[in-house]
Amino acid sequence: MALDHCTAKKAAAQAGTTNTRRFLVPLMVRRHRLTLIGVRTGLPKGKGKSPMLRRRMLLTAAATVIPAAPAVLRAQDATGVTATEIRIGNTMPYTGPAAAFGTIGKADAAAFHMANDMGGFAGRKVNFISYNDHYSPSTTVAQVRRLVEEDQVLCLFNTLGTPTNLAIAKYCNAQKVPQLFVSTGADLWGAYKEHPWTIGWQPSYRTEAQVYAKYIQQTKPDAKIGILYQNDVFGQDYVKGVRDILKQRFDEMVTTAPYEVSDATVDSPLLRLQSTGTNVLLMAVTPKFAVEAIRKAAEINWKPMHLLSGVSASVRAVMLPAGVENGIDVISSGFLKDPTDPRWENDPGMKEWRAFMMKYYPEGDLKDASNVFAYGVSLTMIQVLKQCGNDLSRDNIMKQAVNLRNFECPVLLTGIRLNTSPTNYRPIRQIQLMRWTGKTWNLFGDVIGDTSSESG
Repeated sequence: MALDHCTAKKAAAQAGTTNTRRFLVPLMVRRHRLTLIGVRTGLPKGKGKSPMLRRRMLLTAAATVIPAAPAVLRAQDATGVTATEIRIGNTMPYTGPAAAFGTIGKADAAAFHMANDMGGFAGRKVNFISYNDHYSPSTTVAQVRRLVEEDQVLCLFNTLGTPTNLAIAKYCNAQKVPQLFVSTGADLWGAYKEHPWTIGWQPSYRTEAQVYAKYIQQTKPDAKIGILYQNDVFGQDYVKGVRDILKQRFDEMVTTAPYEVSDATVDSPLLRLQSTGTNVLLMAVTPKFAVEAIRKAAEINWKPMHLLSGVSASVRAVMLPAGVENGIDVISSGFLKDPTDPRWENDPGMKEWRAFMMKYYPEGDLKDASNVFAYGVSLTMIQVLKQCGNDLSRDNIMKQAVNLRNFECPVLLTGIRLNTSPTNYRPIRQIQLMRWTGKTWNLFGDVIGDTSSESG
């Protein structure tokens, strides 16, 4: 499936002749086009497809398809579906304290554009409607109500943020609107009995924290641990994960320092941890605060063992603005192939991703891991739509979302596959530790699996 040199050159030439258009309505979709504030989105001419991208669509379409009744267009009258269109809704922080993640929404839109160019789904094309929620739960609620009640979307996809998704989960489940592959690793998304219409995608934050705690035990058994964390479900999952491992030693070994997402800086809680003699710092933070904390620690010449939540491991959004030298030896974890890691230069999956970016999201940053994440989660959603066949009802799309079997996503680390079931709402359960070298993330150790029982 490798993209040869000639094909790559041809793809680059196509990207260079992209016909760029400015969309007219802020943060909406009109006739299958994503509209973002002040963003110019490239719409390539024609329907020429990279052989690699075409093969990926064929492969994903072929895997585990559950056939639908062939005779009737059952979805024609379904909410969010017409004879030609599938409306899918999304909220994303294009502005605000988590704006670094806004590129995910743009790359999601580009992936659906790719799928539409490849023929769409049962004769229909995706109309992806994405609204800015500023990472504000109250705004997310308003925007999701708008998507469900006014735009009448079939489902929500990849809505970003733990507090924001928590604010809409009860509403979505009451309305029986599928809330698919939410962009948050909060442990609670595995609780299928509590919210059967909401499913996660990435590994659990709590599991990630357990891995860090075990690593600390092995390498620094008498550590004085400080946890800087966002004071919501996102950050609290890391505290819980460390407590799971340390058990009765937690109180004697750990000092916690919460901050609010509305805080201007995290200087105060960070300095408080330093003053306690902390020599292992775990940061459960989003990119904006990760940059600030790494810079501040370097400024005061504080050099604890430093562990960083995987959601803030982006080279472009965090490590570069924080100062590449300042972050040397920071440890994090990943489940995706790092676009800055030379080991993936000739990897077929990453060649496929770069070809996609070149053609469908040329303004996107090839050093930003968030764009790799978006491609992976979008391919998962595309697979679900393929499995739906012609039955695009809400019931069936949820049924297919929880019936993924060993789905191979080209941008996941080698050996990691996606699996879901009616009692497994955590598609990805494996991660690998990695260390910042000053230039890239260097993977070390084995891929670590979550062997916990399925949530209930």
